[in-house]
Amino acid sequence: MEKTRLALLETLFAAFNAHDAEAVMACFAPGIVFDAAAGPEAVGKRITGLEAVRAAFVGTWTSMPDVQWQVRRHAVFADRAVTEWLFTATAPAGGRIEVEGVDLFGFEGDLIVSKSAFRKDRPLQGV
Repeated sequence: MEKTRLALLETLFAAFNAHDAEAVMACFAPGIVFDAAAGPEAVGKRITGLEAVRAAFVGTWTSMPDVQWQVRRHAVFADRAVTEWLFTATAPAGGRIEVEGVDLFGFEGDLIVSKSAFRKDRPLQGV
């Protein structure tokens, strides 16, 4: 099961970097809960369900067309996983974003049911 979940994470991040909403959504369960890195809640911003999560990622790809997540490593532990990455993009108002972060994942069967993002808070570069 861990090899299957590792392959799912590799597929997910390839889809993120291709800005392929359909391929990203295929990795998530219908009730996906995504806790974004920033927002008004203690969890950041909680986004629930395929359509809302799809809209969040499409919004990111639209506002930062060059956004990429360079995976450093994945680690799968039964029904949980951690992915370490480098987030790079050009901010909508200009300036370069380059920060490290991690995602914490939960699985049910062969799909992801939760994703919680954490990333460093760093000033824009080249502003």
